[in-house]
Amino acid sequence: MAAATHAAAGRVSGASTSELGAAPRPAPPAIQRVRRRRRPSGEAPPLPRHLATSGKLWLALSGVVLAVWAVVFVTDSIAYVDVADTRILQAVAEVRSDPLTQVAEVAGGLATSGAIHVIWLVNLVVLVLVRRWRHLFVWLVTGLVVVNLTAVAAAMLQRPRPFEVEIIGRWSGFSMPSLPVTVLATFLVSTLYALVPAGRPREIGKWVVCALLAATAASRLYLAQDHPTDVVTSVVLGVAVPLAAFRLLTPNEVYPVRYRRGRPAHLDVTGARGAAIVRALQDQLGVVATKVAPFALSGSGGSTPLRITVRAHPSAAAEESCVFGKLYAATHVHSDRWYKLGRTLLYGRLEDEKPYHSVRRLVQYEDYVLRVLWDAGLPVPHPMGIVEITPEREYLLVAEFVQDAVEIGDAEIDDAIIDQGLSVVRRLWEIGMAHRDIKPANLLVRDGTLFLIDPAFAEVRPSPWRQAVDLANMMLVLALRTDAARVYARARKQFSDEEIAEAFAATRGLTMPSQLRRMIRAQGRDLHGEFLALLPYQLPPVPIQRWTLRRVGLSLITVAGLALAVAVGVDLVGSPL
Repeated sequence: MAAATHAAAGRVSGASTSELGAAPRPAPPAIQRVRRRRRPSGEAPPLPRHLATSGKLWLALSGVVLAVWAVVFVTDSIAYVDVADTRILQAVAEVRSDPLTQVAEVAGGLATSGAIHVIWLVNLVVLVLVRRWRHLFVWLVTGLVVVNLTAVAAAMLQRPRPFEVEIIGRWSGFSMPSLPVTVLATFLVSTLYALVPAGRPREIGKWVVCALLAATAASRLYLAQDHPTDVVTSVVLGVAVPLAAFRLLTPNEVYPVRYRRGRPAHLDVTGARGAAIVRALQDQLGVVATKVAPFALSGSGGSTPLRITVRAHPSAAAEESCVFGKLYAATHVHSDRWYKLGRTLLYGRLEDEKPYHSVRRLVQYEDYVLRVLWDAGLPVPHPMGIVEITPEREYLLVAEFVQDAVEIGDAEIDDAIIDQGLSVVRRLWEIGMAHRDIKPANLLVRDGTLFLIDPAFAEVRPSPWRQAVDLANMMLVLALRTDAARVYARARKQFSDEEIAEAFAATRGLTMPSQLRRMIRAQGRDLHGEFLALLPYQLPPVPIQRWTLRRVGLSLITVAGLALAVAVGVDLVGSPL
């Protein structure tokens, strides 16, 4: 019996895919091409990374302030500054009255330790709830850096509080720079860039922050808690540091602040980014785009899929055609890194779970895999090239758009479609590849032809386990619209019982794409169990959990990192103001 089984396996494996219903290749799109343009050296990319004029101004202003104070202390000219500050504070003290004092005490409430700790805690809670981790990291580090540097600077300069003026407000420590004002300015600006969406809300927020800082500064001068130069220096430093940090590390084009529904991976392609994509397509691929719009976002969680309308070739009947684009940004690489770290901690290292270290490498690999599949005759979209939007930050992978196609989960499935899906897996085995993400969203049907898309997770020379998982997932997808017995009967024409048994021994919840798991649950069926019941025999499940030194080390590092983050938060909250 075993010999007969292996002989049957050899006969099935040796059959050509063309004899078993292999899908035809799609034809390349007929689009108009224009002359490409190389970007000259020194010219900005289509979507440049910039600090903006206001950011540069604040950084320059902070540099000027630091330079002036360095000159003052080196030349021992602090006495002249003290005299000027004292004259201003004496003039303010002459208008003091009981009602104004009460107003000043209320206006300066934001610079108290309790208020600043409330601001810190609210930001922490909101950023954790909305899972905006990069903004949270920049917020914590910026606050920690500003608090500690300001405290060190005050201890080094040791400037006393105002003299010859009665101080009627609470104070502690040295005066220059003012720690409460610096920290308040830092936290308010950080709140603005971490929690308020760009556009009109943020512009209004800037004026609100200015008003709050002005009221706080006026209060502290009225109460003689700080010198005027202390307040000016603190405001400049407190605004410049978080402004530069958030604009450089969390640019709105890549890490937008938004609260509407949608995945963080889906970037906004309107405005400056949309214009940059149109320009880059024409310069780098010679394709004239007229419209860029998101497409099928529900089936994509690791990129921004786009439907790009372009001018058709003059010989084509229509004036316009479409191409498909996948926009990758640095945020996708970072998300992929955290996602794979989480899987490693929970399940051990599955094969090829190492993260990409740059968005350029990610898009290069997917373009390479797509071309390998195309050259092998698989029914994949025709690859058209890579477009650079911002160097090392954003790239666009361009391919054929499969017009008028529907997901396999919404299509009518007959034996021809089943055979095409199974022959795709057989061909992948023949060329030594695995797709690794076979799900309804990645299988399209048009006019009785099956198309395989999105090879972002494909692997060259995978393990037999990976290839077996592809077969099981393909059979599960095909059975969603038919039944397990029908798919199994067609699969036996291309695969042996041993290969099918191995596939379902290697496949269970974790190895199925999340969309496939959801659709199976929605139907209330146990498709995996139905296939197991059809098999003449079952193989022991292939273990997935793997404890390795790498997993243990990453677990220890993660625990240490969380402990350090908690310590940083406690230090920041407990810093005296």
